Parts: sequence; structure tokens; C-alpha cells
Amino acid sequence: MAAKDVLTREQIDAELDALPGWRLRLGGLATVLKCPTSAAALELFATIGELAQKANHHPDVDWRYDTLFVALTSHDAGSKVTARDAALAKSISAAAQDGGAVAQPQRLRSVEIALDTNNMAEVAPVWAAALGFVAGAPDELKDPAGMLPTLWFQETQTPNANRFHFDIHVPASEAQEVLAAIAEAGGTLDHSNAPQFVIATDPQGNRLCICTEEGRDA
Repeated sequence: MAAKDVLTREQIDAELDALPGWRLRLGGLATVLKCPTSAAALELFATIGELAQKANHHPDVDWRYDTLFVALTSHDAGSKVTARDAALAKSISAAAQDGGAVAQPQRLRSVEIALDTNNMAEVAPVWAAALGFVAGAPDELKDPAGMLPTLWFQETQTPNANRFHFDIHVPASEAQEVLAAIAEAGGTLDHSNAPQFVIATDPQGNRLCICTEEGRDA
């Protein structure tokens, strides 16, 4: 298999079997690495940089005190998971273990903002201009710097009165705990599209979706 070959969902699942600290998330592989100290996190950050330079493949890394949030995807392959991503994830995991870091994938969260509309072409240019976003997939706008949530347009002939909602992506292994917490906090849950997503509604009628990697293409 060539390094740039896009992996199928079955191939990704096989790779994840050897990467227990990683999860599939929005077209990429992601993990959270908690280090013994802030200094250790910086050292691991530098090591990840060296591994990335050697592989000529660069992850997104967010350093927060003693914790690194790492995401891998192949932008030149359409923001999909390739063999390069799996190989670099394995190298990062080995370096993390050597540095005493602990993977905490249960902390992974990603947010997309969804807008109900019956005419995306009419409204998307306004949002692109306001946010400085560019076209991503045919139904979305993305921050070219990767810092802000993706805005995607849910085309429907009957837009909901609550046109905006958050899609909150969590690992499938953590979804039931999150859904239970929402229900305990007073939310109502619609499981009709589970496990791909569950629609939650707060006591005032505001909606959000808890999404997982299950039931989705790679």
C-alpha cells in the first residue's frame, strides 16, 4: 500500500486496533496525550515535530499545559486518513509512552455548527465573507487555518425554527456516558439515527447532535 493511499473504514478500524489511544474523528485520527509535567509536554511536542519532519507529514498539535491534543489527516488526499497518518500515529504513540504520557481519548471533542437552509447558495457567501472561510465539502465552509468550527449547511425544504445547532463529535466509546449526562441534566434524546448521531433537545427547545464515528464512511 502506498503511503498516500486513502484507507477504507475497515482498514482504519484494523489500524485502530493497534492504536488503542486513538480515535477516528472527522476524516482524521486523533488522540489526547496527558504528560507528567508541562515541561514533558513541551518535550513531547518537540519530538512530534521531529517525527513529522522526518515523515514529511505534519499533524495539528494543540498544547495545553501538560496535555497535547493531536490530530492527523491527509489534506492532499481530500482530508482523509491514509497510511501515512496511521504510521505517524504509531510513532507518536511510541514517543508518548517513552515520555510517560497517558492517552486520554475520552477527552476528545470536535464541534461543527449546522445551519438549516432551503438554499445554501443564497446564504453561504455571506457566512464565508464574515468568517473568512473557504469551501470545504460541497455542503460546508471551513476555516483555512483550522482554528474555528466548520460551518455546514443542512439543506432542507422545511428548515427548523431553531435553524442553528451544534454537532458535537465524541468517540463512540464515550457516547453513552455523554448521552446519560445530557438526560440527567434535563435534555431529551432522539435515538432514531443512532449510533451515527443522537438528537438532544434542552428544556427550552434548543437542539444539538451527539455524533460518533460509527455508521460513517472514513
